[in-house]
Amino acid sequence: MTRVSNTLIGFLNLLTLLASIPIIGGGLWMAKSTATCESFLQRPLMVVGFVILLVSLAGFIGACYHVVWALWLYLVVMLLLITALLAVTVFGFVVVSPGGGVEVPGRAYREYHLQSYSPWLRRRIENTKYWTTVRTCILGSKTCAKIVMWTPADYMQENMSPIQSGCCKPPTACDYQAPMMTQDPDCYKWNNDPNLLCYACDSCKAGVLEDVRRDWHRLMVLNIIMVMLLIGIYFVGCCAYQNAKRADTYYPYGESIRPKWFYS
Repeated sequence: MTRVSNTLIGFLNLLTLLASIPIIGGGLWMAKSTATCESFLQRPLMVVGFVILLVSLAGFIGACYHVVWALWLYLVVMLLLITALLAVTVFGFVVVSPGGGVEVPGRAYREYHLQSYSPWLRRRIENTKYWTTVRTCILGSKTCAKIVMWTPADYMQENMSPIQSGCCKPPTACDYQAPMMTQDPDCYKWNNDPNLLCYACDSCKAGVLEDVRRDWHRLMVLNIIMVMLLIGIYFVGCCAYQNAKRADTYYPYGESIRPKWFYS
């Protein structure tokens, strides 16, 4: 049982250590990419990657070489990481549960309204500094240029991303021959200029939030899987810690520097 638990925790932490490298790389790529407008997902991704890297390294060394203090540190940090992931998961579900699009009669796409989203997300997207960054990002990604050549038939049949629906056109209900006072305020904000379009519209902010909401839903599912995996690894780590304490008692002067599973 001693060798099994230590071997298992060693290999599991080696795998998680290797998995942290693409997570960190993905965070760095998102930070530099002009096509990504969800900037507040970048730092958490990088932080999680670095924490997993350090925790896995401590667990791997502690399990392989029966380093008691490294395993103790590993278990403490692992417990904090599990708690943090649970808190983030619960917070994420609360924040991103409201929202979703509204079907438009006769259209394949949906439209999005800012009031449908949680107050926390609305406060963030309505921050002038943050919205200026997002708007610049959308312009740089040429998202609206992809539908500029659409015909009226395309608008009837083709689907759109939430950002295209909210930022690249006025609300479908707008009737510019009717009195404007009776219409959606976003109808006033629409402009044919490719640099303006509906970027000042609440529907554009709602489209960005819908993209964030969808990504967060995927992230929450991944968080749940990670929490379950980390809980399993944590219990195996507890066994490895007890084994290391027993080995430290039996060999107080360090009879061997090799991993204990090398011995028959």
